[in-house]
Amino acid sequence: MAALIRRIISTNKAPAAIGPYSQAVLVDRTMYISGQLGMDPANGQLVEGGVQAQTRQALVNMGEILKAAGCGYENVVKTTVLLADMNDFNNVNEVYKQFFSTNYPARAAYQVAALPRGGLVEIEAVAVLGPLTNAS
Repeated sequence: MAALIRRIISTNKAPAAIGPYSQAVLVDRTMYISGQLGMDPANGQLVEGGVQAQTRQALVNMGEILKAAGCGYENVVKTTVLLADMNDFNNVNEVYKQFFSTNYPARAAYQVAALPRGGLVEIEAVAVLGPLTNAS
């Protein structure tokens, strides 16, 4: 069996990892993107403005990682949304649908006890590189 290639994906246009992990790992054509908080990559702080602002920034950060690997939001096939408060579910969806508007990725959403740095939302993703054709 041929060995698969693993490549670490990173960009300074998204916040650096705040622990011993990579922003993303690409294996063959599948990219695993670590959870993104709503942190400003310029200063490493959570953006102000509540859960919608943090969701927007988390997804912008994800977009920069996708771009670093040569793809975009249309390549995302699965996301996991971690919420500090499940009551924010609808507010997160309002922002989320601005980034994923058709052929939505599969998704799970959970309320967690706490998120790093006191974040309100964290979003991780799995993407497949290269052109994807949608079956009818």
